[in-house]
Amino acid sequence: MKWIIGIIFIIIWSYILSVMKRAELNSWRFFWGSFGLFILIIAYIRPYVTEPLANIVAALAGLFGGITHTFTPYFKYGTIFIETLHGSMTMQIDFECSGVLEIAAFLSLLLFFDVYNKKEKFVVSLIGAGAIIVSNALRIILICEIIHFGGEGLYFLAHTFIGRIFFYVLSVLLYFFVFTKPHIVKMRVGSFSYDHN
Repeated sequence: MKWIIGIIFIIIWSYILSVMKRAELNSWRFFWGSFGLFILIIAYIRPYVTEPLANIVAALAGLFGGITHTFTPYFKYGTIFIETLHGSMTMQIDFECSGVLEIAAFLSLLLFFDVYNKKEKFVVSLIGAGAIIVSNALRIILICEIIHFGGEGLYFLAHTFIGRIFFYVLSVLLYFFVFTKPHIVKMRVGSFSYDHN
C-alpha cells in the first residue's frame, strides 16, 4: 500500500511540476519540487540510509575519540561509549543524529535550484552531503568532549543546545556558500550583473 501511495504521489507531483515549468512559475516549481522530493526521500529512502549514516558519523567521530581516548565508538551499532570524571555513559547515534533529515533537505533544495547545471549539481550534492556528515561528526565530538570533561549532567545542555547551535552554524555556512553566494553572483538587475564573466 505504501508503494502504491508513493506512485500516485509521484504522478501528481510530476504533473504539477510540469505545469509549473510550462507556466514558468519558477519559484513555485522550486518550492513544490523541493517539498515533494523531501517527502519522497523521507518516506522511501530514509529507512535504508539512516543506520549506515549513523554508523559513518559514529566512525568519523570515533577517529577523534580513539586519538584522545575520551570516548570509544562502536560504529557497527551506532553507539559511543563516553568515559566521564564520575563514571561512564553510552550515547546512541539514532535517526536525529544520523543527519538524514539535513541531507534530505539539502539535496531536495539543491536539485531544484536553477543556478547550477546538472554536472555542478552532482558535484555540489556530493560535497554538501559530505560536509553535512562531517559537521554532524564534529557535533558528536563536541558533545562527547563536553560530557567527558564536564560529566553526565551536561548531556542535555551539550546535546540539545551547544551541539545543535554548533551544527546549525556550520549548516548556515554551507547554505550560504551553496545557495546564497552563487545566486547573488549570477543575479542580474537590468544591465548590472555581479558575474564578471
